[in-house]
Amino acid sequence: MKNEEAVSPVFGVILMVAITVILAAVIAAFVFGLVGSQVSAKNIGLVVSQNTDGYAVVTVQGGSDLPTLNELTLKVLYPSNNTVINSYTDRGPFTVGYVFNNSESIKSRRLIITGKFTDGSEQIIIDRNY
Repeated sequence: MKNEEAVSPVFGVILMVAITVILAAVIAAFVFGLVGSQVSAKNIGLVVSQNTDGYAVVTVQGGSDLPTLNELTLKVLYPSNNTVINSYTDRGPFTVGYVFNNSESIKSRRLIITGKFTDGSEQIIIDRNY
């Protein structure tokens, strides 16, 4: 009879330690807020065009989150240093086909349109150089 020891106790200990470490990491992620606090992107469709004076004409095209849209802010900036030239806020109510514009030319400028929603979130909808 040979005196051989099995390796299964070593594997058992390694597996138990691995399971403990993984469970501790998952619990720590939930406790410290690393999981579950993701905010989903809002879906709003806007079309921006320029009128004859070069002003932005923004038309609302729709989107699944349009009913929750409270406010649109349009900012015109110098693209070289991002200094705000003009800022315009519209509080709606917003429906498909709703049109608004600003009083500053967007030719050779940067345009940023942000939306505020009923859940308190804010999102950049358009960020473009013209």
